[in-house]
Amino acid sequence: MSHQPPQTPCEKLLGMEPNGEPVQVFLKEKGSPRLPRISRGEGIYFWDTEGKKYLDVSSGPVANNLGSCNSKVLSAMKAQASKASFAFPGQFESEANELLANLLTSLAGEGFERAFFVSGGSEAVESAIKLARQYALAQNQSSRWKVISRNPSYHGGTLGALTLTGDKHMHDVFGPLLSDMPKVRAPVTYRVPENHTVESFTRACVVELEDRIKAEEPRTVLAFIIEPIGGLSSGAVVSDDFYMKEVRRICSKYGVLLIHDEVMSGAGRTGKFLASNHYEDAQPDIVVLAKGIAAGYTPMGAILTSDHIVNAVTSAGGFLNGFTYFTNPLSCAIGHAVLQEMLECDLITNAAERGEELKEALEELKAQWGYIGDVRGIGLLLALELVADQETKTPFKRELNAAGLFQNLAMQNGLLIYGRRTNYGEFGDWLMITPPLIITTEQISELAHGLAKTLRDFERFMQVGLV
Repeated sequence: MSHQPPQTPCEKLLGMEPNGEPVQVFLKEKGSPRLPRISRGEGIYFWDTEGKKYLDVSSGPVANNLGSCNSKVLSAMKAQASKASFAFPGQFESEANELLANLLTSLAGEGFERAFFVSGGSEAVESAIKLARQYALAQNQSSRWKVISRNPSYHGGTLGALTLTGDKHMHDVFGPLLSDMPKVRAPVTYRVPENHTVESFTRACVVELEDRIKAEEPRTVLAFIIEPIGGLSSGAVVSDDFYMKEVRRICSKYGVLLIHDEVMSGAGRTGKFLASNHYEDAQPDIVVLAKGIAAGYTPMGAILTSDHIVNAVTSAGGFLNGFTYFTNPLSCAIGHAVLQEMLECDLITNAAERGEELKEALEELKAQWGYIGDVRGIGLLLALELVADQETKTPFKRELNAAGLFQNLAMQNGLLIYGRRTNYGEFGDWLMITPPLIITTEQISELAHGLAKTLRDFERFMQVGLV
């Protein structure tokens, strides 16, 4: 009878099972295949402990805008940590916070004079809603509390953010814990409802928003939150000018605050600093940022808004909101270094120019492979939609989980791709093609070559059921 050797004190401390494998009960099902272990990263590449190299196609979860191991960001991190890695904003002001706030608001422009920093996108979304509610109270509009959002949409993983998220799967799981907030349809552009064109459906979505505000009673509606350019909820759907202007007009007409969730689309990824900057006469009242503003070097989110809104709230007693790590100096110093590097390397321009090249390469793949139904997005916020039949736009059966299969095949080919099937795959399968903003023309060719190889493997699997 064999016996497992006793655990060493080090193994116990590290949470290792007796067989030497780490305990991963919250990450994945026990017994499922193990992921490669990260060794190091440099630029847009990673290496695992076996020496295999991977190209980061999706910037992790569309966050790692600068790639890995940027020397200037690491230097700023070390410099701030050596002075004060943490100081609670209820007790100290922070130069790092002021520098980041000043730089971020100057980049965002007029109407976004104030910034509030938290630890990620979900916290930022919830902070935006709390700010909106407190602004309504300051305006003696206590009846306003409903936040309209869209289906599909994704606004974060906390319970408040999930309330706003338009994803049937999430609501089936967490529904009893969530508030029931009104939803309207998002103007998707690839597989529109029967008897609609893209243009007519967009107009129908505009009418639906105004009708919903009326049905809910305008005096009860606090805000409308949208992703101006979609993330994982829609696979980089780009809203058109008409829709964005009409949304702004309707919100202004009924006194509803307009919130743009730019957790994925902000911080230069689309070829402008804010995705909102692509539209005229459509500026939101509040913008939510995360991911790219710290490029994965630290957890960070932010809300941007106007002097007018903040002054009203502070005059009424202050912003009732806070987290342990909000505006902590280490994260703020890192965020400031990230944005400075973005400016010094002109990465917003690079996102626009390389984005055009990448989109052209993806369109060429679509012309060669019938499994790509659509290529969409702007700048380096792009997506591929996978289909069983390109001509009819027929999606794959949900049970196949085509996006997950493609991601696994891509990893075998040294490509790291991020995708997510919302609403049980009701709207299809897509993959985010969102590399770091530092990507070069040569690396785009490398990325496209890897995708072509993975498409061949995907086709082989579909034909004979073998990887």
